[in-house]
Amino acid sequence: MTDHLTDHMTVPTTSLAPPDEAVGPLIRGLSVLRHLAAAGGRRSVSDLVRDVGLARSTVDRVLSTLAALGYARLDGQEAVLTPRVMELGNAYLAASRLPDVLGPPADRLADELDESVSLAVPDHDGVRFVHQAPRRRTMSVTFRAGDLIPAERAAPGALFAADWSHDDWLRWRDRRASDPGGPSFPIPLPRNDKAVASFEERAAEARRDGWALDDQMIEPGLVAVAMPVHDGARRPACAVSVVSHTTRHSARSLRESVVARLRSAVADMERTLASAEPAHRRPAAEAVRMRALKHELGPDFVESLARGLHVLTAFGPAGGGSAGGSALTALAQASGLARATVRRSLITLEHLGYVEALEGRLFRLTPRVLDFGFAALSRLTLPQIARRHLVWLTTQVHDSASMAVLAGDDIQYVARVAASRIMSMDITVGTRFPAYATSMGRVLLSGLPPAGRAAVVRRSRLSPLTSRTVTSPERLAALLDQAAQDGHVLVDQELEDGLRAIAVPVRDLAGNVVAAINVSMHADRRTEEEARAQVLPPLRTAAARIEADLHVAGRYLPISAG
Repeated sequence: MTDHLTDHMTVPTTSLAPPDEAVGPLIRGLSVLRHLAAAGGRRSVSDLVRDVGLARSTVDRVLSTLAALGYARLDGQEAVLTPRVMELGNAYLAASRLPDVLGPPADRLADELDESVSLAVPDHDGVRFVHQAPRRRTMSVTFRAGDLIPAERAAPGALFAADWSHDDWLRWRDRRASDPGGPSFPIPLPRNDKAVASFEERAAEARRDGWALDDQMIEPGLVAVAMPVHDGARRPACAVSVVSHTTRHSARSLRESVVARLRSAVADMERTLASAEPAHRRPAAEAVRMRALKHELGPDFVESLARGLHVLTAFGPAGGGSAGGSALTALAQASGLARATVRRSLITLEHLGYVEALEGRLFRLTPRVLDFGFAALSRLTLPQIARRHLVWLTTQVHDSASMAVLAGDDIQYVARVAASRIMSMDITVGTRFPAYATSMGRVLLSGLPPAGRAAVVRRSRLSPLTSRTVTSPERLAALLDQAAQDGHVLVDQELEDGLRAIAVPVRDLAGNVVAAINVSMHADRRTEEEARAQVLPPLRTAAARIEADLHVAGRYLPISAG
């Protein structure tokens, strides 16, 4: 039995009949997921049924499965994607190695040039962005990671088209004839007939020059210069673009100022890419969890959908990058699934365009995997990630839950879910309190390096806010040291008489404390011992859930605090 699956070349939206061994429930499940992502990650179930053209019972089973896997949830009558679904896009990005290997030099180039820099990959007759290094300006230039735009509308598209075959050009012309306005692409762009009319000429120039220019092809005011980055087999792995605005550069001045530096940067990137080692695969424990979910949910769990999604994540960091791939046997080992199961999933995924077969019985993910909600969720903030977990926490403890970050020597509330009580604290998002007298503040201060922690203690004016407020620098320093060891802080009536609060840290993927969450209560409701016994366990559970989502969403994207 060969590891090659199908001989036809798949396209983004295939009208071809599926191969005999394709898995029908996987096809239907991925259609629901893709339509939910295309709707921005939130859609009423009734609208989703209409979108996909499937029976309500089928859509309900798919959503039940996605919820069990942690990829979606039901919010009343709406289906909502959760941050965990981004692990599918993360699998492609990890397998490509591009953000891991080329993201840091792209960031450095952006700092050096003081212009936005992006990495893009070809996706059939489109261009998909996989890394952004934007500049912080009032008029900024940025795309969401995962965004797909027509090839003719961007400088990287001309570079990729320089290597198109005759059939590729025929497919592009067919798409232009059937979709002249480009509405099948998710990013709305202003009409630009010049971009279409000049595309073949620009592709020829890119082949000749080794770089391509975008003179307001995407939208008025936007200019860019792009060059290809080749892999070890001298195939374009991606394109790196320097992007500016006509208030700073004309297309000509941008080209004159950056082409030489860009050429040097690309040479360094190619050497870095050639020498990079793939990381290790993820463990196969997820297969065990799927069997447990099947037993728990019974017919409401579409096991073949879960298996197909797990095969996507099994590529992971060892997918081999743009010059390599993964063998069927290796994917079976990585996923913990039977080889025959993985093979049928790959047949289906290749038919749909999410996997492609390479020479040497290898397979790799395509950028189209990013369609599964990656772009839709790519601008999540930490409060958005945290809110549903704070709602859950409030239902468990029946007291208000909040999240805060450091703002100088203060804390600033960035999320809050108030409990329904006659007497409650009047705290809103944006409220600030001195860090030294609050539970979340002490958690956040305890997460600083020792020198930074000591500096805050030295410069803070430790004014008594109540008779219980700690105002001794030595005592506060000792409490912060203890908080760093304990992993939680309980503050009893130091900010306001009658208010008791307990807090824990929220850490990013690197282990840094980036926020704190707490539960606040009236001192008469629980003693300190009762607060630790009754509130601390669910508080830690909520923090762990926030961290799990944050680690997935923040693996390749910056997550802002508000």
